[in-house]
Amino acid sequence: MLVKGTYFQNDEARPLVYGDVEIKNVKRRRLRGESEKEGVLCEPVLIGFCGTDNELMNMGSKGLLGSKFPEGENRLINGHEGIVWVPSENRFAIVLIRGGDSYDPTRYTDGESYFEYGCDRADGLFCDAQYFNPDMLLRIPDGYVSGGKLNLEFAKKMVFPDPFGCMLFQLERMEDLGSAHLFRVVMACEKCDEDAARKIAKEEIFDRTVIFGLGTTGMFMGDLIHRAHPNAKILFVARSPEDSRKVRFALRETGAEYLRNSYSSEKELADAIVERLGGRATMFIGVSGSNVEHRVAFEHRALGCNGIYNSFSLGPRVEYDTMPFGFENHLIFGSINFRQCHMERAIELLAKSRYNEIVELIDRDEFAADPIGAYKNKIYSKAAPMKTAVIWNKKYINI
Repeated sequence: MLVKGTYFQNDEARPLVYGDVEIKNVKRRRLRGESEKEGVLCEPVLIGFCGTDNELMNMGSKGLLGSKFPEGENRLINGHEGIVWVPSENRFAIVLIRGGDSYDPTRYTDGESYFEYGCDRADGLFCDAQYFNPDMLLRIPDGYVSGGKLNLEFAKKMVFPDPFGCMLFQLERMEDLGSAHLFRVVMACEKCDEDAARKIAKEEIFDRTVIFGLGTTGMFMGDLIHRAHPNAKILFVARSPEDSRKVRFALRETGAEYLRNSYSSEKELADAIVERLGGRATMFIGVSGSNVEHRVAFEHRALGCNGIYNSFSLGPRVEYDTMPFGFENHLIFGSINFRQCHMERAIELLAKSRYNEIVELIDRDEFAADPIGAYKNKIYSKAAPMKTAVIWNKKYINI
């Protein structure tokens, strides 16, 4: 079946193309132990642009996308954030992006496999129609559809269940690892049993939290930590001016503090972080995509004894000196993605949020006319909004 859409390919000059592209109904399974199912034909309605899309385009220009293509194809239809119309079921849905032959697709193991719609071995949303596993079409809350059309402001929020669900998984991981990492110290200090110590440790690991970087993932992480641990001290560190719309919105939603990185050296920045926190960080979350993160945390000692380093950035190499690392008992971890329960919870929380306020729209015709130019000059430029989305099918949106 031929549809109009965008797709990535290995081509130095044209790594992203808009035009006719063939879609196929490939059988897929959601989890190990379930049967493979044919996809249900859906019509994408509103789609968000993710930094992963930009990275995939850059990989295509370097000829590095081969492993990402669906089997038998030499291209990948991108797009993994958005809302679709399911004609056969007369409803809207959010696509659960990750599935495969694994018990837990967030942490597949040897002998297991995964796929990601729009990212890895499975075509995504940036097209007029697409097939998705019927078990991976998540329902939206009631109250946001009128006359068969979606409320636009609600639809804008639904470009975020993927990253918001991912941050819910990050919170779960930090709580699990933090309680395991610190409970014996707490037992010794508080003279309590293990269960009590784990509960205390789960809170204390967020006492002094640094979120290094202020994109949407960093903002969501701060929001969720604040919701779950209202006594946590959270400090965003980024380069944006203090009075920028992004910073003001983030602080309003998270109750956090902000430190602008305008320092002449990384050592000065690290010292300023420690001063603002009132001590070295208990949790350091790197989401800036820069190599500055690990140097500030380890080399310049912004991360304290028994602290946890959550490496969420894709790209930077994390390095540390083994001598202080070992004696200060640091814990480093990295993990991506989410389970279905995280995404369903994300949909519920986002529906009641104000995150539609940070989404700006690009016209489909403008994007289709020059998708590479749109990526470079508008969607991912220095002047880009926090989030850009496109209404792909206007007949389903109340504008």
